Amino acid sequence: MNKSTHPTLMLASASPRRKQLLEQLGWQVQVQAVDIDETPYPNEPADQYCHRMSIEKAEAAQVQVSIKWPILTADTTVVHHDRILGKPQSVDEAFAVLNQLSGSSHQVYTAVTVVYLGKVHSLMNRSDVKFAKINEAQIHAYIATGEPMDKAGSYGIQGYAAMWIEHISGSYSGIMGLPLFETSQLLNKLDIISPLDVLKTL
Repeated sequence: MNKSTHPTLMLASASPRRKQLLEQLGWQVQVQAVDIDETPYPNEPADQYCHRMSIEKAEAAQVQVSIKWPILTADTTVVHHDRILGKPQSVDEAFAVLNQLSGSSHQVYTAVTVVYLGKVHSLMNRSDVKFAKINEAQIHAYIATGEPMDKAGSYGIQGYAAMWIEHISGSYSGIMGLPLFETSQLLNKLDIISPLDVLKTL
């Protein structure tokens, strides 16, 4: 099958980090955020929850978007001791989560879904992250920046929290919110030519 050139992707996410990561690879990105119920089912495993969220966001985006561009959605789920850590609802919750993560390892799952011409494909990335010990004063100072308040797990690896990341095993971009390797694999599977492929023909 001949690949089709689609320099524009529809990103069904309000995350500026996902938009930035796609633009890093040369994509033009149009944002169409979707709003769905992100409540986990009782006893739902974190990886299944993450995958379900990505799929449901894609389904919601298909209803809202009439333009026949590829639609990309993703979900990032942070897990510590089998407990899903969502975006903090308060400063106190952000403090409690960061205090839990201090000096321990946790997992970051990111599922990415691409919908195009009636086809839906998803892939999952898992990364392990080890935090150094951080004290209460450091946690309070970090929360005061506002950075933790819109992020799963109450931190962003691309921001101030990077100074506490002792070790990662997995995908840096996946921890940020969009695993670029898996994303590129999905787009290729759907015969969507990448900006880099376009450059190779010039």
